Amino acid sequence: MFLLSGEVTIESLLAEQVVRSRFSPSRSSPFSGATNLKFGIIVFPGTWSEKDTHHAVSGVLGQDAKYIWHGDEKLDTYDAIVLPGGFSYGDFLRCGAIASFSPVMEAVTAFADRGGAVIGICNGFQVLCESGLLPGILMRNDHLEFRCIWTDLRVENDSTMFTSTATKGQTLHIPMSHGEGNYQADEATIERLEGDGQIVFRYADANGNVTPEINPNGSINNIAGIVNEQGNVMGMMPHPEKACEKLIGGDDGNIIFSSMIDNIVASLA
Repeated sequence: MFLLSGEVTIESLLAEQVVRSRFSPSRSSPFSGATNLKFGIIVFPGTWSEKDTHHAVSGVLGQDAKYIWHGDEKLDTYDAIVLPGGFSYGDFLRCGAIASFSPVMEAVTAFADRGGAVIGICNGFQVLCESGLLPGILMRNDHLEFRCIWTDLRVENDSTMFTSTATKGQTLHIPMSHGEGNYQADEATIERLEGDGQIVFRYADANGNVTPEINPNGSINNIAGIVNEQGNVMGMMPHPEKACEKLIGGDDGNIIFSSMIDNIVASLA
């Protein structure tokens, strides 16, 4: 149906592949036929990565996913919560600051306090920090530029529910897209994060070397993602949902969502 005058072109084949990947989720889902979890995807005014997140979780990995408006106050029926990327409330005041006062964040906090799995991606990470669910803050990139590039992340802790299908030291190829991803915290907090294994990802090169030169935003100690003390809330600046299929550049992001699925399913057994 993408052919002109019966001619097969590269463009037609790529277009057909896109359609098949979008509407045939069981094709690439390793969880088809298994327990279907229910992911809630929080949507604030200005969120823009919710559809990519839905596709990664539902279209690729075969899980149930529903959008949750920022005014909702009940999350009792969900197995996991995702705060996706975007520019909530136009990033006024500070990135994530206004969103942290949305009614849904009280429900997210209660969900996390009960041990529920929560992941904040990019702006979602900023919201989690502003809400106090994660320590530290995301500041303006040190070069004062918005960067939309592919990054390599070294897995620092493979015992979290977000990285259990990875191996420590493995590099994940995942894109970032932000202007305020410079993670900072006071010295005592950084020492605690480092000492307790709460640093999940660091910016590195393709070989896993962590250097100041490879740091894309000035984050202290090249930190790209952290987890809370209980291990059920993670924030990261790069976008795993935008690395869910090789067709779009890579599928390393599935490792994060697959780890969540495996661990939640195991907890329900």
